[in-house]
Amino acid sequence: MTPHDVTNSGDKPIDKPIDKLDDIDRTLLAALQKDGRLGYAELGQLVGLTPGGARRRVVRLEERNILQVIGVTDPLKLGYNNMAMLGVVVEGDIETAADALSEIPEVIYVVIGAGTYDLMVEVIAEDSARMFDVVGKQIRDIPGVARVETFTYYSIHTHRFTWGVNS
Repeated sequence: MTPHDVTNSGDKPIDKPIDKLDDIDRTLLAALQKDGRLGYAELGQLVGLTPGGARRRVVRLEERNILQVIGVTDPLKLGYNNMAMLGVVVEGDIETAADALSEIPEVIYVVIGAGTYDLMVEVIAEDSARMFDVVGKQIRDIPGVARVETFTYYSIHTHRFTWGVNS
């Protein structure tokens, strides 16, 4: 499963019952949020399971789409110096527009919401010329996109990966 599969799974959190997690699952999640490279032996010691037992728990969390262990990169350190959040107003089918936005490589986050904007979209580009191309041409040319407002980032102040479990 890829990050694209999880983020585009069609799950609507407010429509789904919350998966019940026990204390072992919560401890495993908290540990993996802090260090996704922990081995099953270390995880097992942490929760009182054998390495095989810890592995089975982690696999079950992955199969339920509760956990996805991936490498997180810093776009600024990789030379992607232009980042922006876009507020997008859509006329027509919002999910179709969201799907089209998700196909653009520079688009890393698409949220369907309520309020002034139908979609909130995060974009990362190597330079301002590429950002202009993505926002000013590609996104504005998507059928149904009526208006785009761009909020440029100067820096990312806080970005947490430890949330949702007692960590």
